Amino acid sequence: MRLVKVQGVFPWHSHADADEMFLVWKGRFRVEFRDRIETLAPGQFIVVPRGVEHRTAADDEAEVLIFEPSEVINTGDAPASAFTAPQGQTI
Repeated sequence: MRLVKVQGVFPWHSHADADEMFLVWKGRFRVEFRDRIETLAPGQFIVVPRGVEHRTAADDEAEVLIFEPSEVINTGDAPASAFTAPQGQTI
């Protein structure tokens, strides 16, 4: 589990070997799928099943708890970019 600060739009990606659960702690947060967009408020959560392409977004800074195995790279199978957090980085 980690607490992340999110602002802007992440690249499209998926995680082949792990589900991801997002729980919004503060702010408004979107999980965008190819066929729909889910907008979450504090206290709401969503589970993205393994292998499902998605991207996350927040117009203003949001704080989100992410539940996933510690070895999961936050940008999944997308090429490394400025959005890729180094393993063990904290806020």
